Amino acid sequence: MKIIETSNISKRYVMGTEVIEALKSVSIAVSKGEYVAFMGPSGSGKSTLMNIIGCLDTPTSGRYILNSKDVSDMSENELAEIRNKEIGFVFQTFNLLPRMSSLENVALPLIYAGYNKAERTEKAMLALRNVGLDNRAGHKPNELSGGQRQRVAIARALVNDPSILLADEPTGNLDTKTSYEIMDLFDQLHSKGNTIVMVTHEEDIARYAHRIIRLRDGLIESDTINPTPTKVEHLAKETREQDH
Repeated sequence: MKIIETSNISKRYVMGTEVIEALKSVSIAVSKGEYVAFMGPSGSGKSTLMNIIGCLDTPTSGRYILNSKDVSDMSENELAEIRNKEIGFVFQTFNLLPRMSSLENVALPLIYAGYNKAERTEKAMLALRNVGLDNRAGHKPNELSGGQRQRVAIARALVNDPSILLADEPTGNLDTKTSYEIMDLFDQLHSKGNTIVMVTHEEDIARYAHRIIRLRDGLIESDTINPTPTKVEHLAKETREQDH
């Protein structure tokens, strides 16, 4: 079953007298349960494509079907509703609210979805348990490590049971060991059936994905299946060996 389907989507930005073609007639399809990485140098269009798939932006032309709904021409309110129901976002900078506890941060999307307080607490605790952080439910972001903060952000992204998990440079602010731990968590989430789309410019991070789509100058340069996705245990072992 196709969850993401874009047909000839283009995105143009007008900057004064200059027209920037961020995407040029891009067509991709992602099926339920896939684990895909978008790669490319700065200015390749990967972040623009991610924003369109995440309904944070709309294409200038072309069609985008998300979970059987045509979102190409939706209003801002309709897009906001789709974002809340269908998409879980994980950002490089975590985007947690500093004065709220882990539990309150994770429960935030459930307020907009109309759950009562008891339901919000129950679902948020389950999401924290799924990322191994239920013992940090009462801690604020400044009381957590970078890796723990990213886990809270992932729990928040998953709390609404979205169709897709979108991760934008999810290890960009983390050290190597913590990056492996977060990628291990993505592995576990994927094995439970989650559809994951990740943007990264790091080759070693992209290799965790089962499919890699490379962009350059607003076009798809290649779209390949990764026959041997990286498994975290090997890398953790190599790191330990290098430390000795």
